[in-house]
Amino acid sequence: MPSKRRLLGRLLRDEEILSIARRYFISNGFDGTLTSVGVIVGAVLSGIPNGDTVIQIGLGAAVGLGTSAVWSVWEIERAETRAEIKRLERAMLSDLDDTRVERAQQGARVVHATASGLGPLIGVIVPLVPFAFEGTVLSMVEAGFLGVALGIAVLAVFGAFMASVSEQRWYVAAVRMALAGLVVAVINIFLPG
Repeated sequence: MPSKRRLLGRLLRDEEILSIARRYFISNGFDGTLTSVGVIVGAVLSGIPNGDTVIQIGLGAAVGLGTSAVWSVWEIERAETRAEIKRLERAMLSDLDDTRVERAQQGARVVHATASGLGPLIGVIVPLVPFAFEGTVLSMVEAGFLGVALGIAVLAVFGAFMASVSEQRWYVAAVRMALAGLVVAVINIFLPG
């Protein structure tokens, strides 16, 4: 167990691994948040009578997006790391099965898939929180407005985080990302039906 902990610590200090994990996390978190905003606006406008139903629909989306994020990244990284190991084996004229190199590649795949799956879960679930209070503290419309606002805030946080990584102005990146949530909400308002 200590060797696995050491490997994880080493992986989490590797900037290349963290860079890829951040990309997966933010990209899939962005998708999850926009999906949640769309679900919220569509649910409120279609007359869904209670917050529990919105939460169930949203959680279904979270399961689908989370599974997709983990599974696709696992398979993508599996193929890419196998190809990289094969290139290294050819260059070194050596078999790298069960070596430190192969274990590091497998560990990186776990980090990437985990980050990829967490992004959409956060992106979907945070905007749904107000619907847990629908009927007691909030009306459906109030929960909808608050959910969309939380989704926009999550997107702004994603933007600010990425700006901090790239040393850009955080507030500009936050506004750019948040704008996507507003656009999705507005488009959903004007959809027929």
